[in-house]
Amino acid sequence: MASSSSSSSSCSSSSSSSPMVMAYASSVQLPSLSSRQNYTQSSVSTNNSKSKQKLSMFTLRCPIVETSRLSSAQNIPNFSFDFNRRVVVARSNLRIPLVSSDDQWGIWTALFATGALGLWSERTKIGRMISAALVSILLGLAASNTGIIPHEARAYSVVMEFLLPLTIPLMLFRADMRNVIKSTGKLFLAFLVGSVATTVGTLVAFLIVPMRSLGQDSWKIASALMASYIGGAINYVAVSDALGVSPSVVAAGVAADNVICALYFMVLFALGSKLPTEASVSTKDPANSSDSGSGGNVSVLQTATALAVSFAICKGGTHIVRLLRFHGGTLPAVTAIVVILATLLPRQIGYLAPAGDAIAAISIQVFFAVLGASGSIWNVINVAPCIFAFAFIQVTVHLVVILGLGKVLNLDLKHLLLASNANIGGPTTASGMAIAKGWGSLIVPGILVGIFGISIATYLAYFFGIFILKSM
Repeated sequence: MASSSSSSSSCSSSSSSSPMVMAYASSVQLPSLSSRQNYTQSSVSTNNSKSKQKLSMFTLRCPIVETSRLSSAQNIPNFSFDFNRRVVVARSNLRIPLVSSDDQWGIWTALFATGALGLWSERTKIGRMISAALVSILLGLAASNTGIIPHEARAYSVVMEFLLPLTIPLMLFRADMRNVIKSTGKLFLAFLVGSVATTVGTLVAFLIVPMRSLGQDSWKIASALMASYIGGAINYVAVSDALGVSPSVVAAGVAADNVICALYFMVLFALGSKLPTEASVSTKDPANSSDSGSGGNVSVLQTATALAVSFAICKGGTHIVRLLRFHGGTLPAVTAIVVILATLLPRQIGYLAPAGDAIAAISIQVFFAVLGASGSIWNVINVAPCIFAFAFIQVTVHLVVILGLGKVLNLDLKHLLLASNANIGGPTTASGMAIAKGWGSLIVPGILVGIFGISIATYLAYFFGIFILKSM
């Protein structure tokens, strides 16, 4: 009885470690209780004399059945049970992932650090080329797929459920549709052409790669990727949530989308490598283009008001969704409310834009980090490799169509490339490309058409999926 309790206590004391080596003592028989206790309390050391790392050990007592030689008289085997044999398991303290899902401070530190690195990367040539958004996504993807942070954590749910809806109004305080159409000129037309190109690409890709292995998720993930390639990652999440895409398929789509975007932006920069930069012009920074009332400086009162209005819009959006019983409709509802307010009350809502930009610049990077961390390359390979093929065809057709229609409409190549960047990546990547290429006059228009894309992409892709893709 005493030896049994000794074994169970030894097991419980080391069950939290991860297994490294298992050794089975096939011929150990301990003669007495005292020697068994001494053996149980001993530790196992590695053979490496330099490290001499102590490994924790538990012992498992189990009955071992032994057969003696056959009796010549009865030819019946004799069985004996030996309860003194032990299984010794050596364990190390190494855990995967390094930051566990229960370590809330560790997870939030990793997310904000990833976002900060993404923002810092825009000071480098590569960072300016692919944008802070994509850098944060790729860093999060790499961290989760190499075992540094988990694929799932409570902090990720908080970002998706609360921080993302709060960020949308902060980003869209400038979404006065009348101003967007007036101030963006030919870039706006190029963006519309790009949206049509994405729609055509979605149809062609769905015909070539119908993704039937995904069942009902096939047309849903196709709609989500269409939203992503008109507006951006926010729209991908919104449509996936509204249509109820399976989490494993969403994760596979995120990973495939990240790889496709990284390759696509390199192609865009290669196509625009011979286009000249513009002469240095005085261009208002988007964060200060609205009348802030404080000489371009964001006041504490302005920041607090922007947050309060954003919270109120989120409350209104969730209340409407609850009344309509529209599952997953929070993000579309919040987007609709802020766009309507920004269009009807451009001066009042536009006043909050500088503060909104400052807060959203941080919170959106945290969202991008979470988006990357939740993506699983393993899911792409094993669950849905067809998603990568679908997205590749979708984006390829988009590029061919926007360049072809743009040439017919006599649009400049730089407008077409920047509009395509805004379609595939959103306002952050479009402004990053305009800055990197020295197209100063297109920085603010690039942001505005990207905001316009976020405003319309969720609805376009949602209804296109419901009425077109679902019946194909």
